[in-house]
Amino acid sequence: MTSRRTLLTAALGAVAGGATAGLAASPAEAWPGPAVTVAADGSADYTSVQAAVDAVPSGNPGPFTIKLRPGVYRGQVIVPADKPHIVLRGQGADPTEVVIVDDRANGTLKPDGTTWGTSGSASVTISGDDFSARNLTFANDFDEAAHPEITSRQAVAVLTRADRLVFDNVRFLGNQDTLYVNTPDAATVGRVYLRKCYVEGDVDFIFGRATAVFDRCEIRSLSRGSSTNNGYVTAASTSVANPFGFLITGSRLTGDAPAGTVFLGRPWHPGNDPNAIAQTVIRDSTIGAHIGAAPWTDFGTWSWRDARYAEFRNRGPGAAVTADRPQLTAEQAAAATIDAYLTGWCPRR
Repeated sequence: MTSRRTLLTAALGAVAGGATAGLAASPAEAWPGPAVTVAADGSADYTSVQAAVDAVPSGNPGPFTIKLRPGVYRGQVIVPADKPHIVLRGQGADPTEVVIVDDRANGTLKPDGTTWGTSGSASVTISGDDFSARNLTFANDFDEAAHPEITSRQAVAVLTRADRLVFDNVRFLGNQDTLYVNTPDAATVGRVYLRKCYVEGDVDFIFGRATAVFDRCEIRSLSRGSSTNNGYVTAASTSVANPFGFLITGSRLTGDAPAGTVFLGRPWHPGNDPNAIAQTVIRDSTIGAHIGAAPWTDFGTWSWRDARYAEFRNRGPGAAVTADRPQLTAEQAAAATIDAYLTGWCPRR
């Protein structure tokens, strides 16, 4: 993380004006609706992402685009539930040129002396439905090595608590708990579609109870320097009433950890909730050698064998079928599709 933070800091230094709020501006009209532009150097409507989000009217009825010029935008961003249909669109040549980042962890102290907690650590929290982000990077660059005094190191880049969310050509950077796809409560379904995205981390770096589809993504496990256990790709906490948790399809699972030292997942039961029964399918994907022959593992006293884990037609050095790798039948696989997981919602893809 030190090297990533150095790169982000260097990029920030190249952007004049920092990330302070600019003067309020009237949104321009642009298809398919109003739009404002953010630039850290003060040359646009706003200089911070949060200021642009604050400018979106409550109860916004249709797409409201926030265009982000190349730069690093540091500070928490919160999209509230009463501001749906927000579109964040990076204006760079690729997603590396626009970075939204913060650097707090679960155990980081607030000014009042309490800690942020896992949810509070999120660089970006999205509670508004029908949100989308394209061609940009979300990051949490909390530096574990620089803070040995902090033992609760969950540091979320993005937390979602909404439905019908699209991430297209987006990068998610972090270490532990990078991408938290969740819902407002266990009885509510939240659907998230990620197309051609990049997600990296080490421990439980894709987790939560939302229904999330990873379509043609790269999911990269970072080494923690261990010779035996370098973390877990997923930690779903799907409600037992929801048949659809995480679907990873047509994707690449890569990593720089030693062979066989990373697990595909473990079943998270938040608050020891017995009705959180993880559901994860990985299919038609390439799996690197960092994944071992027994890729699912227990979470404390909760057995992975009671979760809903399966694979189908994967390939690569980390995809060898063993007795500890449940496989879908062809009939089951026909029902485990993107359309099935998104249940009636069809984002453009």
